[in-house]
Amino acid sequence: MTRINQNFLELQGSYLFSEIAKRRTKFIQENPNAEIISLGIGDVTRGLPEAVTKAMHAAVDELAQPGTFRGYGPEQGYDFLLQAIVEHDYKARGIDIATNEVFVSDGSKCDVGNIQEIFSQDAVIAVQDPVYPVYVDTNVMAGRSGRFNSETHQYDNIVYLRCDAGNDFKPALPDRKVDLIYLCYPNNPTGMTLTKAELKVWVDYAKENGCIILFDSAYEAFITEADVPHSIYEIEGAQEVAIEFRSFSKTAGFTGVRCAYTVVPRALKAKDANGNEVAVADLWNRRHTTKFNGVSYVTQRGAAAIYSPEGKQQIAGLVDYYMTNAGIIRDGLKSLGLQVYGGVNAPYIWLKTPNGLDSWAFFDKLLGEANIVGTPGVGFGQAGQGYFRLTAFGSRENTEKAVERITKLSL
Repeated sequence: MTRINQNFLELQGSYLFSEIAKRRTKFIQENPNAEIISLGIGDVTRGLPEAVTKAMHAAVDELAQPGTFRGYGPEQGYDFLLQAIVEHDYKARGIDIATNEVFVSDGSKCDVGNIQEIFSQDAVIAVQDPVYPVYVDTNVMAGRSGRFNSETHQYDNIVYLRCDAGNDFKPALPDRKVDLIYLCYPNNPTGMTLTKAELKVWVDYAKENGCIILFDSAYEAFITEADVPHSIYEIEGAQEVAIEFRSFSKTAGFTGVRCAYTVVPRALKAKDANGNEVAVADLWNRRHTTKFNGVSYVTQRGAAAIYSPEGKQQIAGLVDYYMTNAGIIRDGLKSLGLQVYGGVNAPYIWLKTPNGLDSWAFFDKLLGEANIVGTPGVGFGQAGQGYFRLTAFGSRENTEKAVERITKLSL
């Protein structure tokens, strides 16, 4: 009989959001008249910006005619989108990134999950705790994690960088040699950020210790404070040690459309088995072209429209809408005397569960008594036990209604 990849059996339980969906479905079956408000999974609720839909409609019309039809496009992305990304996301901030360092994809989740494939099997990874589960689970699938320790609820070979209220949710540098460091800022799930000076510490550490930072910057558009970097490449030397991931999902409503990009600078090098330096961008390009046929032309035209004057104005409106929701949730929870974090530079609100409830117990209380779905903090790692995440991506009506329901709970 054919053997399976044993590493998959090291995965623990269901994927977090699958488990949430399962519990929600069960509750609805038992309470068919309940009006559920979902502030759990980070899915958007507003429509696509008009500039985007106009561009996509025009692109569909092009594809309908033999003279303007396009089949397979460049796997790395069409030049019109690559140039827009470089010009508006990087050169506008004084960052020198070339188009051959940008790789368009169908989502940052895919990229942060797939990037580990180009690194050695024995590479040691470090992750923030709490952590976006994809960083951990894909390395478990690849066989880097070691065995799951049932006492610590962590994997033996993964270095966990604890983030809690005691360190303002900003991790300390690793206390052992690591090869890859996953950092996410603005952070999912805590909503917290690093200043430029704080991020420089990580860049300097990576340079001194020969490791690579995998920097998930999917929520940079929600930053409001001046000293918070939008890109790790705002830090001197970062192009030698960092890969950056960006997404259009939350900023432009592309969660269903699917489009993102990853930046792999040509200056970033790693070593092969013989100690020779290899350009990481070449390896990612090889992986990308082998396993991916590129994002559709229609989608990329829509993504490029985000950078038009109209698109920028409409995106700013979406961001403001969701951040206003974040403020409503944050202020409502704080009025109850709860410990609340995030919601200033990110669309996530991270709260300390009241009365010593563990994360899943609070999930059940919120669902059962207020019919609200959130995300248990422990689902992101052991440091998330006793915390809970709410998102600002709901409608204004549902956001206000959810806060009203929470204020009526016995907490």
